[in-house]
Amino acid sequence: MSARAPLTVGLEARERKGWVGAHRYLLLRRFSQLVFLLLFLAGPWFGIWIVQGTLAGSLTLGVLPLTDPFIALQGVLAGHWPAATALIGVAIVLLAYALIGGRTYCSWVCPINPVTDAAHWLHTKLGLPKGWQPKRTARFWLLGTVLAASALTGTIAWELVNPITMLHRGLVFGMGAAWALVGLVFLFDLVVARRGWCGHVCPVGAFYGLVGHKSLLRVSAANRAACDDCMDCYAVCPEAHVISPALKGKSGTTPIIVSPDCTNCGRCIDVCAMDVFNFTHRLDDRIAEPPPTAAPEPSAA
Repeated sequence: MSARAPLTVGLEARERKGWVGAHRYLLLRRFSQLVFLLLFLAGPWFGIWIVQGTLAGSLTLGVLPLTDPFIALQGVLAGHWPAATALIGVAIVLLAYALIGGRTYCSWVCPINPVTDAAHWLHTKLGLPKGWQPKRTARFWLLGTVLAASALTGTIAWELVNPITMLHRGLVFGMGAAWALVGLVFLFDLVVARRGWCGHVCPVGAFYGLVGHKSLLRVSAANRAACDDCMDCYAVCPEAHVISPALKGKSGTTPIIVSPDCTNCGRCIDVCAMDVFNFTHRLDDRIAEPPPTAAPEPSAA
């Protein structure tokens, strides 16, 4: 079945679940992203220092250190060995994302995600063509390039152009050039490559995808027998290629979305009127039994 028109995507889900029910995980993600951002901004904006630092490295309530392992790895390659506190922060973050899925960071924490989601919404609204689609391996090549650049230059190379860092700095000190960089990400997804930044370019997402390769938290198409081929899940998924193996797998294959590209955004759960998808753990490979078909009534003699 061909994909639906944008205005009808999730229509049945909205009718069955209501608007809030059909956007539950989207609303929770926006709330999560806002909370994380405000925790970092409460200090410089209001003098309430719950969290000191940025997403690159922080100290919560003066006790809990958190360090972005991608930043720490660049620092090590650049010849700057992290302090013991930073290493503890790295271990905590790695453990968390190894359990819940590395790219959960992309959809539940990263402040650039609302920017790229807005670009996708406008792209769909305007009916723009799909545009250039770089290979998905491009972000891994960029990841390797960033690490090599850090080693060769003795700097944390990605932080010089990281839109996440630029957005945070801009909100604290005034945007200036940071607005331009965030705007370029928006325009890239809008007119150059649909869902291009997060899906094909960003080395941070590539790194966290590797971290969460064997994570426990997963989305399952456990009720895939109920799928009516509406294609709404494909329309809203930022990494639509991860769905088919779980949803269209042959009998006996796992219903779990095992690809590390999955961001655990929950939008497939939101828009599915048939409740095909749910959050579970990677060991839960149960598949709901299809409803029994009614036996044909005997014809009259």
